[in-house]
Amino acid sequence: MKWIVIASLWIASGATLAALPEPQDKQYPGTIALAVDATDLVHSIVRVHETLPVAPGPLTLLIPRWLPGGHGPFGNMTQVSGLVIRAGDRRLAWQRDPVEIEALHVDVPEGARALEIDFEHLSPVGSARGRRAMSRDLVNLDWTTLLLYPAGHWLSAIRVKPTVTLPVGFEAATALRPLSSASTLAFDEVSLETLIDSPLFAGRHHKAVPLDPEGAPRPVVLQLFADDPADLDAKPEMIEAHRELVRQSDRLFGTRHFRHYDLMLEQSKLVGRIGLEHHESSENGVMPGYFKDWDKGIKARELLPHEYTHSWNGKFRRPADLWTPNLSVPMRNSLLWVYEGQTQYWCFVLAVRAGLVNAEQSRDHFARTAAFRAAMAGRDWRSLQDTTSDPLIGGGGRPWYDQQRGYDYYDEMVLVWLDVDTRMRELSGDSRSLDDFARAFFGVDDGRIAPLTYRFEDVVATLNSIQPADWAPMLRERLDQVGSAGHLLDGLARAGWRLEFDQKQSEIAKNANEEDEESGKIADFWWSIGVNVGKGGKLAGVRWNGPAFSAGVVPGQQIVAVQGMAYTPERLEAAITAAKDTGPAVELLMKDGEHYRSVKVDHHGGLRYPKLVRIDGTPDRLSAILAPRAP
Repeated sequence: MKWIVIASLWIASGATLAALPEPQDKQYPGTIALAVDATDLVHSIVRVHETLPVAPGPLTLLIPRWLPGGHGPFGNMTQVSGLVIRAGDRRLAWQRDPVEIEALHVDVPEGARALEIDFEHLSPVGSARGRRAMSRDLVNLDWTTLLLYPAGHWLSAIRVKPTVTLPVGFEAATALRPLSSASTLAFDEVSLETLIDSPLFAGRHHKAVPLDPEGAPRPVVLQLFADDPADLDAKPEMIEAHRELVRQSDRLFGTRHFRHYDLMLEQSKLVGRIGLEHHESSENGVMPGYFKDWDKGIKARELLPHEYTHSWNGKFRRPADLWTPNLSVPMRNSLLWVYEGQTQYWCFVLAVRAGLVNAEQSRDHFARTAAFRAAMAGRDWRSLQDTTSDPLIGGGGRPWYDQQRGYDYYDEMVLVWLDVDTRMRELSGDSRSLDDFARAFFGVDDGRIAPLTYRFEDVVATLNSIQPADWAPMLRERLDQVGSAGHLLDGLARAGWRLEFDQKQSEIAKNANEEDEESGKIADFWWSIGVNVGKGGKLAGVRWNGPAFSAGVVPGQQIVAVQGMAYTPERLEAAITAAKDTGPAVELLMKDGEHYRSVKVDHHGGLRYPKLVRIDGTPDRLSAILAPRAP
């Protein structure tokens, strides 16, 4: 009954819960002047001054809350400080809405024609949680963290004139135009919708690499930034692979839905990693070595194809329930399996067609994806469709990911879309494919920038227009099924390949993922004793109901010793090999905080690593899918 007492006190106090003004497609009177100062690199502080035209009376200002690309309510004021609002010389009180916490209420006094708003955005420093967006050499400005905007209007109906002051010697890249070389950059007036979709990268070490021929009407440019200028150096064939990514995307979709496109890539240990789509640019942040470590593995080279594909799938063609008029209206994610899932499929495919990844590397990636997704314990209780709600559910990490499930609409849908692609090819005698769907669905209205929304029925109708089949029940079964995952391997089989396991891990798999400071390089024993081991023996993951799980091993614990000897990945590998068939069990000394415990892991199957093997006598459709498209 406690909540009744609280509600009674609230009502008795005379407080009211006023609903936020509904966003209307009506022009906001006047243009917002937004001045951003990003010169305080020492403290990682960005200072913001905003001049907002207003009329006297109640005004609600909004903090961007439901962030595009994040698909959830991730915007907040955690990193905002020092907020002061003035009308002339008069400082105004502001009050946070008690329910809609991203809303601030202000009473604009008579005679006021503009509000002057000042605040700081504090990038995480030290041990603070969150992505660091500034260092002494790099700045990544996200406009959703750098403004308050008036409620009651569509983003497209609010005009903004932005300026940015950068440290001397910094160069910048953004989809905004024009872009001068001065320290203070003045941009054209744009809608708030365009501004929010046009982040800025800047740094001391920058190189702009055209990916289109000179004079192209809608050019694509690779904008490179790095902590170390040596990381900007790339061999001609590496740059050529990025140019081929642009060409292969043109051949796949047949249109461009941007006036220009900046593929922004920063390599940094200090500024946090990121992969975020925008209509005419993308934010891509990876660890150093993108070019230097080219021959060591896939690493981050599928990131750019993914984010670039989003210009067509996600930004132009957008699920109807993900489009919102402003960033306070909740998003709905029912079609993320198309938005993110088919984008991930094209990311796998375009990376090979472009030469960013070779076919062998891609097959290895398909094998590891299929092995992990088909064996997930969480399939017994949670559907793939339900995982599209994860950005809305939020919460912390998932220590038992294969049981809890998470953002599975990415990689699991790669296997589903492979199933669709190979089925279309089989039914049509290999004359139709998902390439035809991409051109018909995403490749319409060449040059259009405004989003074109769609629903489930539109996806099915386009599939049927390419190759009639039972697409609706097939997709719904894949999305809604709980339990068996045998169907996840159907696409691979129809593509001419099957999943098997080998005692030896491929060099490709060993170098597949980026290292990070917390986990280091991961030693993979997932398919044998059921653990992934990070730096210093710390367990990055434990397979649900696997051998280590059954022995009482938990993620976050540390392997101190193997068979009585100090842990190394090589010693654990040798112990698993020695235990095969009738050998001695793997004995681990585990550390959990200040507690130590010896456990015996009952696994006698030796080392196991997934790989793809050709199915004799079947068409090799996977190779056909990955082959570059001719002009």
